Amino acid sequence: MAKVSIDLNMKRVTNDNFVEKAKKLEPKLLEKQVKPIKIVSIGDDGKVEPRADIGELDRISLKKGDSLVLDFGDHQVGYVSLKLKSVGSPQDAPAYLRLKFGEVPKEIKENSEEYNGWISRGWIQEEYIHVDVLPAWLHLPRRYAFRFLEIYAVDTSVKFQVVVEEVVCRAVSAVDMENIEPFSASDPVLRQMDKVSLRTLQNCMQSVFEDGPKRDRRLWLGDLRLQALANYATFQENELVKRCMYLFAGLTREDGAIGACLFTEPEYLVDDTFMFDYSLLFLSALKEYYEATNDKETVEELWPSAYRQIELSRMCFDERNVVSEEAGDSCFVDWKEGLNKQASAQAIYIYVLKDAIAMANAFGQEKLAAKLEEERKRCVSAALDYFWDEKQGVFVSGEKRQISYASQVWMILAGVKAGEEARMLLDRIVELKPEMSMVTPYMNHHFVEALNLCGEKEKAIDYMKYYWGGMLLQGADTFWELYNPDNPQESPYGSSAVNSHCHAWSCTPSYLLRKLTNEE
Repeated sequence: MAKVSIDLNMKRVTNDNFVEKAKKLEPKLLEKQVKPIKIVSIGDDGKVEPRADIGELDRISLKKGDSLVLDFGDHQVGYVSLKLKSVGSPQDAPAYLRLKFGEVPKEIKENSEEYNGWISRGWIQEEYIHVDVLPAWLHLPRRYAFRFLEIYAVDTSVKFQVVVEEVVCRAVSAVDMENIEPFSASDPVLRQMDKVSLRTLQNCMQSVFEDGPKRDRRLWLGDLRLQALANYATFQENELVKRCMYLFAGLTREDGAIGACLFTEPEYLVDDTFMFDYSLLFLSALKEYYEATNDKETVEELWPSAYRQIELSRMCFDERNVVSEEAGDSCFVDWKEGLNKQASAQAIYIYVLKDAIAMANAFGQEKLAAKLEEERKRCVSAALDYFWDEKQGVFVSGEKRQISYASQVWMILAGVKAGEEARMLLDRIVELKPEMSMVTPYMNHHFVEALNLCGEKEKAIDYMKYYWGGMLLQGADTFWELYNPDNPQESPYGSSAVNSHCHAWSCTPSYLLRKLTNEE
């Protein structure tokens, strides 16, 4: 887990004007009725096999110990209702059912009693329900993220059985896939990648840009920035981005620090988690919003909140213009266990300074832009002096001079190395294959951006086919929170049972593909 800053005694400040503007931008969710398309069996290895035609559903009776699994054909986010009846003798006891929802087949086979991860068991989508009187419609109050639903009869009685006559999901999202022009490509892998990316983004677009509709169902800043980029290239639901930006700026710590994530229920509330990189990237997200919308009024209003993140982050630098290791520890960057993030933190600060300079120039603040440019040069010089290892030809991080993909990628995105030097650096790190590899789609997205920045468009597309295409080969119909090609079941939580298999930061192929093919 990332060593983020958690302030349990923080004082929160609310900008009521910003929050009220955000409330007025809340979308009315679109609804669609979705029914299962198949009855299937799932093996212990997660393999899905057809069991019966969906038209036979109301002819299958469940006695104690029986079960059936319904396949909805694609990843759904919504509210489920079941129409149930009894057959046999009159119902002489409650029907006792277990309902288990799975984004992927493996979740259906997981035994929740064996779960011992550090994140809450409450995220496992499993319900035990008594139904006293049949027939009945059972309307489940929770919202689920799933493709598969297992209905298991824990107990009935020897006299009657349960029949599932009908199952309906009221799927919800802020956007409709039918309004999007599919990505045009001769390569079927790229077309499928775009389709799955769009579905991932759609199912994460709810009343805010959620990080995952299964878990955590919150607004995380790092996810929002990547979702927004994908949205600008596809759905263009820009008012939802605007709503989220106002929420982040309107719910802060007392010193103006923007939190890593927000809660929207039961009230709007900033969490007590703060990340050096996420707070800074609010400014980059604001710049990208301006480039996409030309909404000068909103950007000018939110600019002081964005610039405040630079002022706060500046306190983490020493007299050499080198960021502290503690600031690196409070970065996300990637889930990779043991990753030293000091060099990445330095690079991300420089990256954001570049965006701040562009914003200051765009709004006629030439003196501020010049001041920030001088600071950027000092930080670049410090990065080269402190983090560049001339002998090895790579950036290193921390006291142990760790080599990682993340350090090289962020230094390239920040412009510390550029042009042919940057291209050669990427080639070198790929050849070195350091132990500190990349495991999240979030980090892999930035690797592809670095390839593109170096003019390596073909390598960028080939890498996307390797990484996101690898999830497609695993059967993904939405892209995952975490994917390590060398260990597809890897989890930062102690068990993949609580991994999110529809996750915001993995949606960017829809953006990257359009960017890579549209740019000259």
